[in-house]
Amino acid sequence: MPIYAYACSGCGLQKDVLQKMSDAPLTVCPECGQETFAKQLTAAGFQLKGSGYYATDFKNSGQPKKAEPACVSSCASADSCPMASGAA
Repeated sequence: MPIYAYACSGCGLQKDVLQKMSDAPLTVCPECGQETFAKQLTAAGFQLKGSGYYATDFKNSGQPKKAEPACVSSCASADSCPMASGAA
């Protein structure tokens, strides 16, 4: 069950409430009894850690890839590469 942050605009009470996602939002302040109790917008309370997909698969997704010559994968060394001598 998520924890929601609530605040009362009448008396200024701030409170975290454990609720089901299907529960209706609270409106009555437990401190002053007015209907000024409202759910606040807060940042998500989780952090991704470990060696998951986000850390390895998309680490350099914003950087353009360097162009490799076509022969890099097929040539054993620069001496045996026909592209290196300009023959191609």
